[in-house]
Amino acid sequence: MLNEDYGRLKERIKSYIEKNLKEKRLRHTLAVEKEAARLAERYGESAEKAGLAALFHDMFRSAPTSVLNMYIERLGLPSELKDNPNLAHGKIAAEIMKRDYGIEDEDLINAVAYHTTGRRGMSKLEKIIFLADAIEPGRDYPSVEETRRLALCDLDRACLSSLERTIEYVRSQGKYLDPDTIDARDDLKEKLNL
Repeated sequence: MLNEDYGRLKERIKSYIEKNLKEKRLRHTLAVEKEAARLAERYGESAEKAGLAALFHDMFRSAPTSVLNMYIERLGLPSELKDNPNLAHGKIAAEIMKRDYGIEDEDLINAVAYHTTGRRGMSKLEKIIFLADAIEPGRDYPSVEETRRLALCDLDRACLSSLERTIEYVRSQGKYLDPDTIDARDDLKEKLNL
């Protein structure tokens, strides 16, 4: 799975995020790590792998837009990500995981790349990171308690709840809605026969 042992890799990413994330974002990331490990244990996924994805998921969230735009160009990422830190940071982190940390595990990479948007055909790990990011204890929005409750018994329904809230919110703000988010919602609705 990894080119170096889990413990060493975890220490490297923790060192990076402690130096590069704002305090609030660091607290969020560590809370997502704990939530992801808890969900992984509940749903039969590797808690180590989920925790590692959680540590990587927001590693570029505190970076200025100009820095993110530079990474988008240098890494050859889609131009739609420019000037959109919310969508860009996960895709950049996924590329850096491969380039600078030697991570080759596609499931781990995808969990980080799609943690904001979701996508059609999400793996269990992808759903766990998506959901952990949405429901960690520091999150406070109108439907978070319902999503937390669903997370205790049904990973797919909890993800669907979060995706529907995201779609509603992004549309109400008149912002760009990533097609992957619509695809993820529709895929889960099909899977759940809704």
